[in-house]
Formats: sequence, structure tokens, C-alpha cells
Amino acid sequence: MPHITLVRHGQANSQARDETGYDKLSDLGHQQARWLGEHFQTTGERFSRVYAGTLRRQIETARSMGAEAHAPLVTDPRLNELSYFTMARLMQEQHGLPLPTTRKGYVTHLPQVFGAWERDEIADAPESYADFTARIDTLIDEIAASHGRALLVTSGGVIATIVRRILGLDVQAWAHIALTIMNSSVHRLHVLHGYPTLAHFNAIPHLEHRERQYAQTHL
Repeated sequence: MPHITLVRHGQANSQARDETGYDKLSDLGHQQARWLGEHFQTTGERFSRVYAGTLRRQIETARSMGAEAHAPLVTDPRLNELSYFTMARLMQEQHGLPLPTTRKGYVTHLPQVFGAWERDEIADAPESYADFTARIDTLIDEIAASHGRALLVTSGGVIATIVRRILGLDVQAWAHIALTIMNSSVHRLHVLHGYPTLAHFNAIPHLEHRERQYAQTHL
């Protein structure tokens, strides 16, 4: 049975408020990735194909994991994250929705941004919702149709959107799923008769030991 393993990047610059400032791993993010790579090595996990988006934090995660020991790293912009900070700023300018300052605030903010984006109510968004989902669907379908176990290093919004497609989630559930996805978490799809199905979600076996629980982060 073909497998697709999705990994969210390690902790990035959680103090950032724009796309560029966010796009680099923290020291903890690099450590999370190293621990995940060690976990794969210890458990004998092997991949014949390795992909990452073209964002710095995604590539840094793949390299700190040692992913290139499995197969040459292929970068593909279809794995890049949605431009959340930019759309949040546009929502504030166009609809008066302030950017939250606490994690709790994102629980109501994210569904509003995602819903407006899906309905094409954010003028000048960097990418339409239709284009975002189309590029992800195309990539996943291509990888599912090929042979060999695949590792994809990407971001939370991409993973949440893949889960949404598989489970048929509404906007609120989609946004809430995105908020739960942890840094360096592992998600697995099994391909059954050419169709990806969700087998594992948000696993962090490399961070479950008591001495590493401090490293369980979302932002």
C-alpha cells in the first residue's frame, strides 16, 4: 500500500507578523526536526521520495531531519503555505477584523479569514482559495499515483487542507484542525485504489518523552 507521510515544519519565528519574518526556524524548530529524523532512523522508517516546499522553514526542517539521507530533496512550491499574515492584514483593512494577540483569539479569527477567503471576499489576496486547493490536490494526486513511500515537508495550512478534502470538513472544522497541528508533527495518508485516506494525524512520537514535552509547540 503506498504511503504519503506529511511533516509540518519545526517551530518558526513565532513573534513575526508577516510572511518574511516568520519564514525561518527557531533553535527549537531545528531541534524538533533533528529529533524527528532520529526517530525515523531508530524505527527504520525509509522513504524513496522526499519533497519540501520552497519556503525557508520547510527546507530547513527537511535538512535538519536529515531527509536527504533517504532520497534527493525535491522542492515544489505547491507545498508552500497560504499567505495568512497578508490575508489577515487585508481582512483588517477591508473588513475591520483585528489581528488577534493571543492563541485563543485565533480560534475565532482563523475561521473568519478562511471563510472570507473561500468566498472570494478578500480583495487582492496573494492567491485565491481555488488556486491554493487546486495546486495541493494536483500534487497529492501525482504523488499518490507514483510508487514508493513519500515524505512531504510542508506547513499546517497545507496539511489541514488535505485533511479537509479527505474528511469533507466545513470551514470552521478546517480552521480548527489547522490550529491543532503541532510543529514537526507527522501525518500519514494511505492510498487505497488511488484515493488518499487519513491513517495518522498530528503524531509527535519524538516529543512524547517527559524530557521533551517542553518542545511540543503550535506556533
